[in-house]
Amino acid sequence: MLIAKDITKSYATPRGPLAILNGISLTLTRGDAIAITGPSGSGKSTLLYILGALEPPTSGTVTLDSDNPFELGERRQAAFRNRHIGFVFQDHSLLPQCSVLENVLAPTLAAARDRKGEHAADDERRARTLLEEVGLAERLDHRPAELSGGEKQRAAVARALILNPSVLLCDEPTGNLDRTSAGAVAELLLNLHAERKTILIAVTHSAALAERFATRYEMDGGRLRPNH
Repeated sequence: MLIAKDITKSYATPRGPLAILNGISLTLTRGDAIAITGPSGSGKSTLLYILGALEPPTSGTVTLDSDNPFELGERRQAAFRNRHIGFVFQDHSLLPQCSVLENVLAPTLAAARDRKGEHAADDERRARTLLEEVGLAERLDHRPAELSGGEKQRAAVARALILNPSVLLCDEPTGNLDRTSAGAVAELLLNLHAERKTILIAVTHSAALAERFATRYEMDGGRLRPNH
């Protein structure tokens, strides 16, 4: 269960604190999927980064299965993120020098010291299965530059799921794609979410993507409001 309670976020400016988030509370369980819309600068991505333990709130708490990542030291917090949270960004952020398979395996390298009972062969088998699921079985040895925009984003989705995270956070996952590719990636995200029962949160400007979610919120005045 992911619980955000009374989350605020403000930044210091020459004219005083600039409030971005104003007392946001949210409770999600495995299998829940929500889309968050709102104009640029409304705080959508800031909230996503707080929920993903990338940025601390000014006040309030975030817990995932009763663990508060902001109470952990830097190294343990990074391990927590890597193990429990998958990220898909607007820019796929694939490593250009690595193959598709190597990119998907990248999170397993960081997690290796904490997963002593698992072996590289298991990770590679899981990565190959994921890449087959996202339609990239024939692209394992290709570099990112050899992929289309939609293929790059599908590889990023596979990478986000390689450690079977309980939470999948997507920041404008279709923002750089044409309509056809965007629709394919959106369908892929929701299908994989349904299969794995993750907690899926997508921040987007795309009405087409948001409409695919049964539960939608709009960021307004630093608060989340249901958008039916």
